[in-house]
Amino acid sequence: MAKEKQENESGTSIKIDEPTDEKVETKANNVVSETTKKISCYSFIKEFESEQVKKELPEIYVGDTVKVGVRITEGNKERVQPYEGVVIAKRHGGLNQTITVRRIFQGIGVERVFMLHSPQIASLKVERRGKVRRAKLFYLRDRVGKATRVKQRFDR
Repeated sequence: MAKEKQENESGTSIKIDEPTDEKVETKANNVVSETTKKISCYSFIKEFESEQVKKELPEIYVGDTVKVGVRITEGNKERVQPYEGVVIAKRHGGLNQTITVRRIFQGIGVERVFMLHSPQIASLKVERRGKVRRAKLFYLRDRVGKATRVKQRFDR
């Protein structure tokens, strides 16, 4: 752009000064440095997330009956409360992976969503494997009693 001629609407030619080129070059350098900053921030976030991910989790599938040990803090005391139910949904992946567990408590269906890699989850144990043909078992919400049972799977 420095020594190029541009024609104005009236047909006269104007020469562009060289200092504008220097500004463009510095702007271009800033853009490059900003993209490298973004890449380093992205890698920093990925590294942090990989440190937070729990490695000892069992393979969990939809339809499995699981027992989740949830940490509960009451005042200055901390205890682990078990929550047992059927996994009706799995969502997301990596650090944000969640499962929805459904159980019947005093005749009422209760569902809780657990983040698997959360520090609030003390333990996770698969009690029995379920044989299902769907990715989400929301149809169990409409069923009552023995109709909510899921067949057991023995091959996993």
